[in-house]
Amino acid sequence: MSNPFLPVIPVASPEFKSGFIAIIGRPNVGKSTLMNRLVGEKIAITSPVPQTTRNRLRGILTTADAQIIFVDTPGIHKPHHELGRVLVQNAVSAINNVDVVLFVVDASFVVGGGDRYITELLQNSKTPIILGLNKTDLQGEKKDKLRDSYQEICQENWQMVEFSALTGEGLENLQEKLITKLDFGPYYYPPDLVTDQPERFIIGELIREQILLLTKEEIPHSVAVTVEKMEESQKITKIYAAISVERNSQKSIMIGQKGSMLKEIGTASRQQMQKLLSGKVYLELFVKVEPKWRQSRLRLAEFGYQVDKN
Repeated sequence: MSNPFLPVIPVASPEFKSGFIAIIGRPNVGKSTLMNRLVGEKIAITSPVPQTTRNRLRGILTTADAQIIFVDTPGIHKPHHELGRVLVQNAVSAINNVDVVLFVVDASFVVGGGDRYITELLQNSKTPIILGLNKTDLQGEKKDKLRDSYQEICQENWQMVEFSALTGEGLENLQEKLITKLDFGPYYYPPDLVTDQPERFIIGELIREQILLLTKEEIPHSVAVTVEKMEESQKITKIYAAISVERNSQKSIMIGQKGSMLKEIGTASRQQMQKLLSGKVYLELFVKVEPKWRQSRLRLAEFGYQVDKN
């Protein structure tokens, strides 16, 4: 007898396609914005601060003909601490563990050294690759010159697609190109699911997003968020979360004068959570100091940042 509490995954037709697509690229090229736009909901946090994404987050897009599981990876960059090394290693490992790689670049600038570095990493890959030229809405009169610069790194067996994750222009074409690269396959997830991440993870990321947006350059990468407890009832969801920083001076900035910054972070985070949970939210935040947590493999593991084994 089937369990009525388990989600129903339909049987795919012989013509149905499915597979995993890794979205890779330098930090801050719009990977998370792109995935959010493609799946139709905000599941990955975004900010102007580079290296916002820390985990390999899966976004699920199901159409009548296909199911695409996008893997949003941390930006590939030269790491300066243990956290950076873990993030880059996980992003690189995704290249050979998916069905298609979508290599996203910021096409509002000419090709740079970071793009060339990733091109070298991909040259020996047997995985089908699409070079995605994002931010075409910002190209202006330099469009042809910018496109030509990326033509230089586009390998013979790659496909180049132009689009804007912000405006949505070209995304329908991109989606079609991605589906053509997939093999026939089953539904991996129920059709109405947009991510495989638990609510606690998304909630922690929503808090971290507001910290990145509100503290600007003062704290950006020295912060980790842990959802300590969630209490759900019909009327309200109570959430208690810890914000960890590396120094006392950062704790003071995070709290602000008479708690003003922490209150602002909490208010903005709560508003986002209420959209996610479709109901009222009570949010309590507290700040603690964890010296050099980004250098400690033990602390990284406790905060959920581990080297992917697959």
